[in-house]
Amino acid sequence: MVAGMLSRRHVNPTRSGRPRSAAADTAILLATRAALVELGWSKLSMGDVAARAGVAKTTLYRRWASKNELVVDAVAVIFDEIEIHDRGSLTADIEGVVLQFAALLDRPETKTALMAVVAESTRDDALRDRIRTAIVDRQKGLVLKGRERAQARGELAYESDPGTAARNADLIFDVIAGAVVHRTLVSAEAVDEDWARGFTMLLVGGLAAIQGS
Repeated sequence: MVAGMLSRRHVNPTRSGRPRSAAADTAILLATRAALVELGWSKLSMGDVAARAGVAKTTLYRRWASKNELVVDAVAVIFDEIEIHDRGSLTADIEGVVLQFAALLDRPETKTALMAVVAESTRDDALRDRIRTAIVDRQKGLVLKGRERAQARGELAYESDPGTAARNADLIFDVIAGAVVHRTLVSAEAVDEDWARGFTMLLVGGLAAIQGS
């Protein structure tokens, strides 16, 4: 599954030389997440990741120029597992995404890696920009797809102003991501079907209020 996701997404621009190996990419990203769980951000090194992945250190640096880039891409692959399935209604679609997101955050590798990169990004503007492009902007695609599907069903009105549509998409993403991350990682509370249903009702009600204003 990971190898397939690597083939359809941007990890890092291919540098000159031999073609990249998807198997090596997969092994490196898996090793990065395992090392993060075991060692933490401060002790994680490119050399340790290379040893765990069974590749040369030069192989690592041909793909990622720094630890920051490597860790962000290791996290991004996990979030690329989230899909917005057509479950027949906007409410059901959102509930499905919320439960998938929460399940990912419950995995030790995701929890450790995400908290590490977010904490480090408070001191590193370049890392924050990479998180935005590699993780946040890609995941916003789920919001756009879900909104388009809901509009086609007649559940949401089409927005004629591109600026308003973009701002509303950002708001939807922020509300979902913020609520689920806070619930799982800050409050350490479960995101079960009841919680997901109640949250979704609030969100859909808010969307209706925005469009009716």
